[in-house]
Formats: sequence, structure tokens, C-alpha cells
Amino acid sequence: MESIVSILAGVLVAGGAYLMLSGNLVRYILGLTLLSNAANLVIFAAGRMTEAAPPLTLYGEKVPAEGVANALPQALILTAIVIGFGLFCFALTLAYRAYYAMGTARMDSMRVAEPREEG
Repeated sequence: MESIVSILAGVLVAGGAYLMLSGNLVRYILGLTLLSNAANLVIFAAGRMTEAAPPLTLYGEKVPAEGVANALPQALILTAIVIGFGLFCFALTLAYRAYYAMGTARMDSMRVAEPREEG
């Protein structure tokens, strides 16, 4: 199962890199989101996929029973999903503002701070 997740993470990285190199601001943001999801899959696969019991404690006990799954990768992924979604929304808002101010979504045409050199 880890091999399938690894291949899927590789496909997401390849797709994210392709979109980020396209030169369009919206595609760049979507590529960044794909890379974020690929990182989440890598963390998920690093936590080992087992058929262990969920890390729940019975009523009255203070520690879970033996052989439970590691909850740390799941907590990290949940945090990464929330942060990634916030980043996506913020970047999409900035892209909309840039499109509204400059009239284009092409990153090569957004050179107000870095004008082209003569010659």
C-alpha cells in the first residue's frame, strides 16, 4: 500500500512542478496546492499504514492498549491540511488582486517592480 501512495505522491509532485512552470499565476497556485498534498501523502506513508487499532483509550484507562496506530502522522496531516487550505485561499486572493490591478495573470507580464532591461 505504501508503494501505491508513494507513486501517487510522485505523480502529484510531477503535476505540481508542471503547473508551477507554466507561467500562469493561477496554475502556479494550483501546482503549489498539489505539492502540498503530495507532502501530506509522504507524511502519511512515513507513518506506516497498518491495520492496527485506532489510538483510543477505553473509559477509565489512561493509556491506549498495545498495538494501536501512531496518531502523530494523522495530527500532522490534519494541521498541514488546515494550513495548506489557508495558504491556498490567501494566495488565490492575492492572485485576484494582482489580476485586478495589472489586468493579466501571466507572471512574465507582472514586472512592475522589475522592469525589463534595455539592450
